[in-house]
Amino acid sequence: MSESITTSNADDAERIAELVLRPKVLREFVGQARVRDQLNLLLSAAKQRGAVSDHILFSGPPGLGKTTLAMIVAAELETPIRITSGPAIQHAGDLASILASLVEGCGYGHPQRALEALDDLAGKAWTI
Repeated sequence: MSESITTSNADDAERIAELVLRPKVLREFVGQARVRDQLNLLLSAAKQRGAVSDHILFSGPPGLGKTTLAMIVAAELETPIRITSGPAIQHAGDLASILASLVEGCGYGHPQRALEALDDLAGKAWTI
């Protein structure tokens, strides 16, 4: 009888715990002071201009806080976020459809944009 104590699927209790423990604002994000300070500068400038920030790309291996930072950026700019993962995108058309569905007019400043977080796109390269 072999029983695995690990699984790749999170249950509801794990998802709730993750949401509670994940930092909600930039000042709560610890461990990467340089990233936090640079992001704070970028977001402060965007707020002062009354506009969204320029494009931001977080990349790196799992566990560095890329998704958390994307959620923090959305919260700081009072902008909705839509998160999808690499395995959910099978074709270039899937990605194009997701990006095309982002809605302007929802969030901080003018023009206002929704944020899109694409997680785990490793090994996928397309021309769109």
